[in-house]
Amino acid sequence: MPVKIRLTRQGRKKRPYYHIVVSDSRAPRDGRFIEKLGNYDPNTNPATIELDFGKSLDWVLKGAQPTDTCRAILSYKGVMYKKHLVEGVRKNAFSEEEAEKKFSLWLTGKEAKIQAKISSLDQKKSDSKTKAMEHEAKVNEARAKAIAKKNAKLAESAAGKVAEEVAEEENAVETVEAPALETPVAEVAAAPVEAPVAEAAAEEAEKPANSEEKESEA
Repeated sequence: MPVKIRLTRQGRKKRPYYHIVVSDSRAPRDGRFIEKLGNYDPNTNPATIELDFGKSLDWVLKGAQPTDTCRAILSYKGVMYKKHLVEGVRKNAFSEEEAEKKFSLWLTGKEAKIQAKISSLDQKKSDSKTKAMEHEAKVNEARAKAIAKKNAKLAESAAGKVAEEVAEEENAVETVEAPALETPVAEVAAAPVEAPVAEAAAEEAEKPANSEEKESEA
């Protein structure tokens, strides 16, 4: 029976994760499987891989054929390299101790690379966050300057309008004319004062003279 190491899809829409399983090559992708070897989550960076190393190596040595993605996963975790070393020991190319030393060196280097990648990603995230904060600060500063400039223009415009209104009111007060008097004060002062009492006395003085003239004529 041909056996494959493949992925079976799990998770929700647009957020998949996978089980690494050993199954019959004739079975559906997400159908029945013989044994579960681990999990693979591509949604993280770097991808999260949980793998039973011993079982995976055992199935590979038995002839189970991994799919392309599973082969990449097994190579990433060192299963394929370990298989190569085991076959070298079987062929007496080197001893088992040398194989273990080689694998230990490879594993140390691999872990260092993984840790360096994680540190690099963390540094990039930190730099990106810092740049985003600096950009946000610049945007806020520019916005504050624009608002202050706008407020200054509004205040200047309001002050100009008030000054114009005050000037218009002053001009209106200056242009108002005082009502003209019919008889100027100077003419009133210069006009002769009538003497009604003197005229009445003169009329009384003329009356007896007229009466005497009338009597003499008689």
